[in-house]
Amino acid sequence: MTPADPALPVLTPDLPAAEDFEDPKAAVDRLIALYRGSVQFLSQQFVQTMTTGRPATRFRAYYPEIRLVTTSFAPVDSRLSFGHVAHPGTYATTVTRPDLFRGYLTQQIGLLIRNHGVPVTIGLSTTPMPVHFAVANDAGLSVPQEGALEFPLRDVFDVPDLSTTHDDIVNGAGFTYPDGAEPLAPFTAQRVDYSLARLSHYTATDPMHFQNHVLFTNYQFYVDEFEAYARKMLADPASGYTAFVGTGNAVITTPDGQLAAPTKMPQMPSYHLVRPDNQGITLVNIGVGPSNAKTATDHIAVLRPHAWLMVGHCAGLRNSQRLGDFVLAHAYLREDHVLDDDLPVWVPIPALAEIQIALQDAVAQVTELQGYDLKRIMRTGTVATIDNRNWELRDQSGPVQRLSQSRAIALDMESATIAANGFRFRVPYGTLLCVSDKPLHGELKLPGMASDFYRTQVSRHLMVGIRAMERLREMPLDRLHSRKLRSFEETAFL
Repeated sequence: MTPADPALPVLTPDLPAAEDFEDPKAAVDRLIALYRGSVQFLSQQFVQTMTTGRPATRFRAYYPEIRLVTTSFAPVDSRLSFGHVAHPGTYATTVTRPDLFRGYLTQQIGLLIRNHGVPVTIGLSTTPMPVHFAVANDAGLSVPQEGALEFPLRDVFDVPDLSTTHDDIVNGAGFTYPDGAEPLAPFTAQRVDYSLARLSHYTATDPMHFQNHVLFTNYQFYVDEFEAYARKMLADPASGYTAFVGTGNAVITTPDGQLAAPTKMPQMPSYHLVRPDNQGITLVNIGVGPSNAKTATDHIAVLRPHAWLMVGHCAGLRNSQRLGDFVLAHAYLREDHVLDDDLPVWVPIPALAEIQIALQDAVAQVTELQGYDLKRIMRTGTVATIDNRNWELRDQSGPVQRLSQSRAIALDMESATIAANGFRFRVPYGTLLCVSDKPLHGELKLPGMASDFYRTQVSRHLMVGIRAMERLREMPLDRLHSRKLRSFEETAFL
């Protein structure tokens, strides 16, 4: 590949210089203005280049950034797990799509200003914005693949660079910006842009529709029930829900609205029951397997949801369990292998009391069982997650021994992955599964048994997940995003 000519002049947009802000709303307005200026510049130059051919200059625009400088060791409220930095120094984060993250950025910047008593500086970073991500905001534009043009695109524009698109911040790898500034937020702008693009691809809905409370499932039956529930909520003005968004960004606002069927289903269809400020519920059908579970959570994490829960099916491992019983995970046996490099298996994944209580209370509410009677239909214990769907066909002595040693009560292929990635990304997580088969006890998931199970249990199971999310929505953020998910060296932003 021919390298870009280093002597080629570089043309950049004329945008405002860095400025201090003590008003978080004004700070976010400036972020939006800087971002839009960079995007418009790159998009215009891209269109012109596609029309007139190779120019005699390079075009470059930069992501905006938030910067904080503090020199004081003044203590902050030690009960807070976010909204402050650990020690004096210079902190920064690059920002993309500030329009999409307006509420989040306003909240986090406001906490910084209040807790440290200093302004934040809003300006352009030194991180170039790839043209692919700039034109992604315009549905009418698309970047041609490498080799389709008469000249290398990277000779004229900056392109995505995987060496700067990583999880070093959340993985605790000691990331700093080139000038030595420590990170303010868990993701860089390039990492966020990458995931926003992947989300649109995998789920076939725009990231703007995702809500702050995310349910994961592994069966289409839950989608059907979720849509039925959504229509009931849209019929009730007191519910607070304002719309339902289906695959392909199809939107209805009335209970009898018609959802256009997508021409092609995506790998992980997502559905969104919308409330103001994204306080509704998103359901994602991730399908089967830990790889899908990791992919979905890797990308949804950049939206900074307030909680995600797995409400799928599992194999019951205890003879006393019955089909349709619930399993509330309070520990995980991780044999999914997809996160071993990012989060070693020796790292414990703790149960979060706030999530556990919300799920248990939701089960009690939906089933109308209390106290000791609740044990008849729900067990709390270790859930094992593996990456081999047909483990029953191998020599069972090894797996069964490990399951017994771990005291596992259920087996699936997604829950530990979702919980572990929640822990890694500081997103509150939980698992409530429903027993759909008992392979160790001769009850396999056969068509007739499965049909009866789905008909009687899916609606109740989904309703438990929804009720749990509604309880979590009412919880103050500083209680839900507790210190249990934070390390001793943390970003100020959630």
